[in-house]
Amino acid sequence: MMLLGIVFSAVFLTILGGLSSFILTENRLQDLKRAQSEALAVAEGGLEYYRWYLAHNPGDLTHGTGEAGPYDIEIPDPEGGIAGTASLSIGGNVSCGITTSIDIASTGTSARDASASRTVVGRYALPTVAQFSYVLNSSVWAGGDRIINGPYHSNGGVRMDGTANAPVTSSQATWNCTTGFGCNPGQPTAPGVVGNGPNQDLWSYPVPQVNFEAIAADFSDLQTLAETEGIFLGRYSSGNGGVAYHKGYHLIFNGDGTVTVQRVTNEYVMQSVPISNPSAGLVDDYTRIRNESAYDTYQIPADCPLIFVEDHTWIEGSVNGKVVVVAADVDHTGVAPYVIVPNNITYTAYDGSAGLTVIAEDDVLIGPTSPQDMTLNGIFIAQGGAFGRNLYTCSYPSYDDKGTLTILGTTVSNLRTGTKWTYSGYGCGSNRTSGYQTRIDAFDRRLVSDPPPFTPAVSPGYEFVEWREE
Repeated sequence: MMLLGIVFSAVFLTILGGLSSFILTENRLQDLKRAQSEALAVAEGGLEYYRWYLAHNPGDLTHGTGEAGPYDIEIPDPEGGIAGTASLSIGGNVSCGITTSIDIASTGTSARDASASRTVVGRYALPTVAQFSYVLNSSVWAGGDRIINGPYHSNGGVRMDGTANAPVTSSQATWNCTTGFGCNPGQPTAPGVVGNGPNQDLWSYPVPQVNFEAIAADFSDLQTLAETEGIFLGRYSSGNGGVAYHKGYHLIFNGDGTVTVQRVTNEYVMQSVPISNPSAGLVDDYTRIRNESAYDTYQIPADCPLIFVEDHTWIEGSVNGKVVVVAADVDHTGVAPYVIVPNNITYTAYDGSAGLTVIAEDDVLIGPTSPQDMTLNGIFIAQGGAFGRNLYTCSYPSYDDKGTLTILGTTVSNLRTGTKWTYSGYGCGSNRTSGYQTRIDAFDRRLVSDPPPFTPAVSPGYEFVEWREE
């Protein structure tokens, strides 16, 4: 009996010891997880603290010390005492001498256990148009051939017959959807978003307007920066009309960080219906280059990749790095430069290291000789005009029907957009089409938190546009 007692006691003590060890290990693990959770909260508290600090001290990246960090900040516990310490490392992203965004790394350490730490990184910047696939200031019709991947917003009404795989929003509760927007008969009080497209659970209206005044670029400041640190091309055209007025510059990105610039000395005079004013009917069209002359090849400055063209601008090629092109004129009254895209625009890399923002004072137009199947990479902003392709009738059969237009990036247009037309008349019969028969749009996720410098913001308030744990 004594032997059995000894054996069973030994077994019991072994089990009890193992169970006690397991409980103690689990308790230590729970303590560690709690401390790590507290460390994450402290790290987030550090980010929020410096956001508050920047709101009161804009542009101060040294926490008022004038010296490099990191900076240790004690984060209080809401119940009293200190929750832990956040160590902040702060760096600014600078272009043309201007801080465009701020990266903050916050390493939180729990007061409970100094060995438990977590690090979070946030980018503090103005939210830009890069977070959208489309931003429009007028009512619009997206046809049934459209495939849209990315938020689509209009300050006017939206007729959505295409396939939208992201939120579609309108700032209008109701609007007048006429036959020109595919409503037959017209609907004077159509819902803000109406149409036959799928995924209607993603439609929302009314929502607050996107402030196009906030989107507006400050052309005077950008011109000054380009003159001193970037690339500035002064006006080459002359007058306020005719062939001489429509001269300009042809920019060809070479894929190696350089851009070749040609001067457009003459254009073909054709007839088209302008996307920016369809009711005007056929008008003179100067968008096709007839003659050009060599001008120069520039190395795009890495620290100020800003090209300011004080004239009409044709753009194509392969973009290496992040570049912003502005076509505007603040020196000559009555001159509003436009941008023509005659050919594909691509990137040399699709890992977020390359990007293009194009800002035109007037229209951004796809040229008449554009490829049958076209690829456009970039953020295209028609600040005062329209993004699209003019109507080239059957009088120009080689410019008429096109294949597929694929856009990776963002389209911003003050006026109604359009890259496909259905039309009758002009000596062409009825129910004709012109332009791209299939359109595929997707916003570039890689540029949402890190777009090219001076990409217009959609609101005046700074916020964290990126958050991640390291």
